[in-house]
Amino acid sequence: MSDRLAALQQFDDSRAGVKGLVDAGITTIPSFFHHPRPLLPPSAPAAPLSIPTVDLSLPRPAAVDLVRTAASSLGFFHVVNHPLPLPLLSRAISAFRSFNDLPPAVRSTHYSRQSAGGVSYASNFDLFRSPAATWRDTLQITWAPGVPDTSRIPEACRRELVELEEGVKEVGRIVMELLAEGLGAESGRLEGMTCLEGRQMVCHYYPWCPEPERTRGLAEHTDPGVVTLLAQDGVGGLQVKWEGEDGHAGGWTWSRWRGRCSSTSEICSR
Repeated sequence: MSDRLAALQQFDDSRAGVKGLVDAGITTIPSFFHHPRPLLPPSAPAAPLSIPTVDLSLPRPAAVDLVRTAASSLGFFHVVNHPLPLPLLSRAISAFRSFNDLPPAVRSTHYSRQSAGGVSYASNFDLFRSPAATWRDTLQITWAPGVPDTSRIPEACRRELVELEEGVKEVGRIVMELLAEGLGAESGRLEGMTCLEGRQMVCHYYPWCPEPERTRGLAEHTDPGVVTLLAQDGVGGLQVKWEGEDGHAGGWTWSRWRGRCSSTSEICSR
């Protein structure tokens, strides 16, 4: 067994995740978390980028037009005045944070790479496959198809995440209706194609890092689903990559919204 693989196995066997390293008082991060430089800050866009906002309180035709334009150009847009109560969203984020603040011995009882009952809690689902690990622990719940065993969701955040799922499902339905209408189809077209029947909630926790310049919370990626609803806490940190047009080079831009619900989709840009 290589030294790197042995270090990965020791980390995983601790069942404490990244938060466990922080709780242990580390001052340097393990080398398997190191990413190639340069990491931050990302290159500044050649031209200012404005992430579009979709206000769901607008008349339907106006909202459809905004979604059509945003999805076909950037593939990312900010949703406001949605039906998901912000206090519920805040409670869910706080409850999940409270779970991660529990002692390692308590959290470790939930640690597993196997999605038993549709629920898993671990650090880096691709820990043994990725070139470098990222600085996060993740609770993942598969709500559909099937029904998860909610008793496997940590008690510290169980009620809040179950309540959040219903609200998120409704926002997803609305966004898919707008996307379908933007494509010139009936509003229920995407739901009729079972696009709402597979739903997964992924809760990432990014602890304080003693060497943030060496790693990252989440590597660049494109989500495989039809729609991703994403909510940040008050810290933020989300970056969006955009392709340049009209002679501009494009690049990465920071999302500047805090603690709201956003939506990403590539259904119209493919």
